[in-house]
Amino acid sequence: MSSSSPSPTRKRALLIASLITLWYSSNIGVILLNKYLLSNYGFRFPIFLTMCHMTACALLSYASIIFLKLVPLQVIKSRPQFLKIGTLSVVFCASVVGGNVSLRYLPVSFNQAVGATTPFFTAMFAYLVTFKREAWITYAALIPVVTGVIIASGGEPSFHLFGFIMCISATAARAFKSVLQGVLLSSEGEKLNSMNLLLYMSPIAVVVLLPSTLVMEPGVLDVIIELGKEHKFMWLLLILNSATAYVANLSNFLVTKHTSALTLQVLGNAKGAVAVVISIMLFRNPVTVMGIGGYTITVLGVIAYGEAKRRFK
Repeated sequence: MSSSSPSPTRKRALLIASLITLWYSSNIGVILLNKYLLSNYGFRFPIFLTMCHMTACALLSYASIIFLKLVPLQVIKSRPQFLKIGTLSVVFCASVVGGNVSLRYLPVSFNQAVGATTPFFTAMFAYLVTFKREAWITYAALIPVVTGVIIASGGEPSFHLFGFIMCISATAARAFKSVLQGVLLSSEGEKLNSMNLLLYMSPIAVVVLLPSTLVMEPGVLDVIIELGKEHKFMWLLLILNSATAYVANLSNFLVTKHTSALTLQVLGNAKGAVAVVISIMLFRNPVTVMGIGGYTITVLGVIAYGEAKRRFK
């Protein structure tokens, strides 16, 4: 007797395909919306934008965990654990603010090329903080990662030194946060899944970013209200952008849960390339053969690094 309902395998394949689509659209969407707001819309407030993202992450994390019960709530058990989460939150803030500031000055294509060097910084911090050594071939795979970005920098028509420094700083902070997270929340009693970590990190980030916004971006509200009157859809874009930032984090968690961290790494390698192609089509920023060549070398280096790390564990 045949049943018309889809098989569990087919259902699972459909779920994974849907999650990957959500992951791609939210991760690339948030980069493109950030770029559009910061460069094309006269919205020159990267710290305030990051604060909007963190506010959305705090509210939506709370709704997802407390009301929708997407994942079980994990409670902070001690003051040292809270301080560790606070430290991670500050590093996380630095990486997001740096990335958003760099988008004001750099095209998405070059921003993604620099961002692809995250494994280099992760390996460096893992060695400095935890003295964790990889096989020599794994380190050798990092040479093209760095070489590619040097080539891409030389061939970037829209190169901006301050934007480049902010982008490198953001990439280093992102890598440092992942290493720090492994060290600080390594004991079984302190481990938090990424959704609970976001629930606790986001409000701390808002508390850190609010005074930073008031000091470094004074008059932000007046300018935003004026921009809102001028561009009717600005508020909608800002809300959509902030919600997309949360969905990117949620889909990261769900893709890892239903597949593996390796799948997420492979998707991440491809995401940068997809974001580059879409951004060039949308923003029409000039690119050179040297720039594309450099970025390709970096991506190939990242793939080789992932493969070497997997084989020579």
